[in-house]
Amino acid sequence: MIQLNLLPDVKLLYIKAQRQRRLVMGVSILVTGASVVLLLLLLSFNGLQKKHLNDLSQDIARDNRQLQNKPNVNKILTVQNQLESLTALHESKPAAGRLFSYLNQVTPASVSITTFTTDFTQGTATITGTSDSLSNVNKYVDTLKFITYTTDNGDGKAAPVFSNVVLSSFGLNTGAKDVTQAASFTITVSYDKTIFDNTEKVELTVPTAASTRSQVSQPSDLFKATPTVPTPGGNR
Repeated sequence: MIQLNLLPDVKLLYIKAQRQRRLVMGVSILVTGASVVLLLLLLSFNGLQKKHLNDLSQDIARDNRQLQNKPNVNKILTVQNQLESLTALHESKPAAGRLFSYLNQVTPASVSITTFTTDFTQGTATITGTSDSLSNVNKYVDTLKFITYTTDNGDGKAAPVFSNVVLSSFGLNTGAKDVTQAASFTITVSYDKTIFDNTEKVELTVPTAASTRSQVSQPSDLFKATPTVPTPGGNR
């Protein structure tokens, strides 16, 4: 079958141009419609955001008025702030309760303490006590020099507990009624403040040659009163 194109070229070009124009108009309408929808969404979002911010401002103002109308609100807030700081204050204070445990671990069975004073701020202590001999007092001083400690949060390496261990005074209590108080002494030491840190779990290591109270089944009293020595010429 033979087909003949009876339309002139000009007519064909016109029809093709019409198709292209309709295509461009259709695409333009779609783009314009999408732009309008996007604009409406942005305007809606902006309006909703402003409304949300306005609602929040009103809520804040309302809650602020309610707080201001409460009696003693400033005192309540002060107490609340203080309560929140209790944990930090507790962790910063020294664990003074460890003191008696430490003394039992480091004090030889042959030594008794008459007075013990410490400065937690400076990390220093003064130990005054008695023993049955000056030899045991010297052993006590040597024991303190070699005591170490480790912590759970550390690297496992032992560190010395005491430094500047000084036997500042000593003497013999001639005529003392209690033979375990034949010698008296005063020792001053500096200690690593970590051993009283509330945030650390501390373990002391005492030299094995030292026979301390924690190693003796029936130790003598850790604390004893200052020995009484008869006055020359007094009543017997």
